[in-house]
Amino acid sequence: MAGSPADVIWSAAASRRFGLAQTERKRRQAAALHRPISSLENTVAALRADIVTIFPEMVIPMLNASILGRGQEKGLLDLRAVDLRPYSLDKHHKTDDIPFGGGAGMVMTPEPLFRCVEDIAEGAEGARIILTTPGGEPYTQRKAEELARCERMIVLCGRYEGFDDRVREHLVTDEISLGDYVLTGGEIAALAIVDSVARLIPGVLGAQESSEEESFSEGLLEYPQYSRPAEFRGWRVPDVLLGGNHEAIRRWRRKESMRLTLQRRPDLLETHAFTDEDRRLLIEVEAELGLRRL
Repeated sequence: MAGSPADVIWSAAASRRFGLAQTERKRRQAAALHRPISSLENTVAALRADIVTIFPEMVIPMLNASILGRGQEKGLLDLRAVDLRPYSLDKHHKTDDIPFGGGAGMVMTPEPLFRCVEDIAEGAEGARIILTTPGGEPYTQRKAEELARCERMIVLCGRYEGFDDRVREHLVTDEISLGDYVLTGGEIAALAIVDSVARLIPGVLGAQESSEEESFSEGLLEYPQYSRPAEFRGWRVPDVLLGGNHEAIRRWRRKESMRLTLQRRPDLLETHAFTDEDRRLLIEVEAELGLRRL
C-alpha cells in the first residue's frame, strides 16, 4: 500500500544514480523495494544492516560508495536506509516531542522506533539493535569484530536531545558512542559502525590481509606505508622496504608499529598481548627514543 512504512525501506542499490532529479530518484527507490542488492538471484548477504533515520538522504550515498557499494554488488552486504517518519502515528509524522518535567530541546518518542524495529526485524532472530548515544560504550575495533559475527544489525540514529529512555531500556541490545564529542545526529556514527563492520566480512575487501594488518586489528597502530617514487623532494623511503628481504621488512613494520603506538596511543600497550619479539622490539624503540637503556 502506498505510504506504508515498508515503502521507505530503501535498498542502497536503488540510488546508484544519485545525481538524478529528486522525484526520479524516489521513484527508482520505491521500484527497488526489497529487491536483492546483488544481481545474483537467491544470494543471501553475509550481513544485513539497516540504518534508521529521519534523514535517509544523508545515509544512502555513503552506502553506495566505494567498498560498501562493491560489497553489495558482490552480494555480500545488504545495506538499507530506513526512514523513521512514516512509522509515526502523528498526522504530521512527527518523531519527537517535548520532555516531561520541562527542559530545553525535544526528545525522540518511543512509538515510531518500536514500530519501525518490530517491522524490519520481524523474523530476524538474534538481530543486534544498536543505539548511537553519548552514554554508550566507546566504540573499538574489538566491538566491530564482535558485531561482524552477527548476520543482522539495526542502527538507530538519534536527533535532538536523544531518545525516550524506554527505547534504551526495552528495545536495544547495544549502546555505542564514537567518542567524547557532540554531533548533530547519529547518522555519522551509524555509518562509521556499518563501515567498520562491513569491511570485516570475508570477501568485502580485495585482500584478506588488508583488514588483518590495519590499525587496531591487533591492538596496535599500523606501521608507516610508502609508495612510488622511492625518493620525493629529497625524502627517501626506508632502505629496508626496497631491499626485498621479507623477514627484515616484517620485523621493521612490527617495530614501527610499536614505535607509533608508544608515541601516539601508549594506552593501547597496557592491554596488548605481547609476544617475546614484541617485548624486544619495544625495548629497542624505547632506547632509540631515549626512554630507557638497552
